[in-house]
Amino acid sequence: MSRHTEIFVVGGGPAGLSAAIVAAELGGKVLLVDDNSKLGGQLIKQTHRFFGSSARDAGIRGISIADKLCEDVQAHKKNLQVLLDTSAVGFYGDGEAGILSPDRYEKVTYERVVVGTGAVENSLNFENNDLPGIYGAGAVQTLMNVHGIRPGQKILMIGSGNIGLIVSYQLLQAGVQVVGVVEAMPTIGGYLVHASKIRRLGVPIMTGHTIVRALGTDGVTGALLCRLDDKYQRIPNTEFEVACDCICLAVGLSPLIDLFQQAKCKMVFVPELGGLVPLHDGNMRTTNPRVYVAGDASGIEEATTAILGGRIAGARAYESIHGPSAAAQKIVDDANLELKSLRAGSTGDRIRWGRERLSQEIAAC
Repeated sequence: MSRHTEIFVVGGGPAGLSAAIVAAELGGKVLLVDDNSKLGGQLIKQTHRFFGSSARDAGIRGISIADKLCEDVQAHKKNLQVLLDTSAVGFYGDGEAGILSPDRYEKVTYERVVVGTGAVENSLNFENNDLPGIYGAGAVQTLMNVHGIRPGQKILMIGSGNIGLIVSYQLLQAGVQVVGVVEAMPTIGGYLVHASKIRRLGVPIMTGHTIVRALGTDGVTGALLCRLDDKYQRIPNTEFEVACDCICLAVGLSPLIDLFQQAKCKMVFVPELGGLVPLHDGNMRTTNPRVYVAGDASGIEEATTAILGGRIAGARAYESIHGPSAAAQKIVDDANLELKSLRAGSTGDRIRWGRERLSQEIAAC
C-alpha cells in the first residue's frame, strides 16, 4: 500500500506536533506518524511546570501542554492526518519513506518531510552498569508519571542537570527516598531553583563525585562512589558506599539521527548541541532540500525551543511548496524573536555557541 502527502512529519512530540499544526493551519496537506499510542512525546510524562516565555506556556505542566497541542491537532484535522503506533522505518529514494504499523507496511511519498524524532538517553560506563534496577531518567518518568509505578524505594540519582533534579523531586513526591544526587562537575548543572527544592527536603547533592560500581548480584543493593579532582580523575582512598535499590542515570541526551543519515543529509559534530546533528540553516532545512529538522534532533534543548523550532520548520516547509506567505513569515519572525529571548544570558551560552558553529558550517558549504 502507498499514500501521498505534501508534508510528512515524523514524530508526535512538541516539535513534530508544532510543525504539523502550523503547516496544516497554513493550508498544507500533512501526514504525521508517531510510534506511540498517544501524541505528546516526552510531554506526556512531564508533570512539572515549564520555564520560558509567558507567550509559550511558561508555568504550564508538560502534560497540559501536550493536551493543548492535541486540541490544536483536532482543530486542523481537515488538513492533518495522524497515524499512531506507526514508525517511520526508513527513507528510500527521493521523497519516499517506509512506515510500519502493527498490521501493515506502507510507502509514503511526500514533497517535504519534517523529522522531529527527538533524542536518546546517554548511558554511563561503570562496573555492573547492566544490573537490574539501573534506569535512565526518562524510563523512571515513564514508570511513575505514565504507569504509576515506583521504580524502587531508595534511589540514587546520577547527574544534576535539570532532568536529574526535576526527576528527583518527582520521586520524592511519589514517596521514594532519594539518597543523593551525584555530579562529576564541580557545580550543579541545572537551575538553582530545582536544586534548592530537593536540598530543602534533605537530599545531598555531591558535586565533584562519580559512581565507580553498582553493588549487588541479582539487582542493585547500593553504589560505590568516589571524589574527583579538577581533571575529573578519581582521587585515591575517597571511595564510599551508598545503600540504594535503584540507580537513575540523568547524564544527557544524544540526537536521534538515523533517518537523516538515510536521507543523505550532511552531519556535523557539535558538542554543544549533543553530538552529531544534521547540518541545517535558520529555516531548519538540512542539506537535503526536502528534509527539515526540529526539536532535539536538531540539538538538545528543551520543550519550549522544540515547539518554536517546529513552528519554523512547518512554516518554511509549507512555503517551499506553495511559495512565500505573509502568515508563514509572521510565524517564523515571532518564533525567532522568542528563541532569541530564551537563549539570551549565560544559561544560553552553550546553545548560542552551537548555533554559531552550525552557521559557520553552512557558510562554508
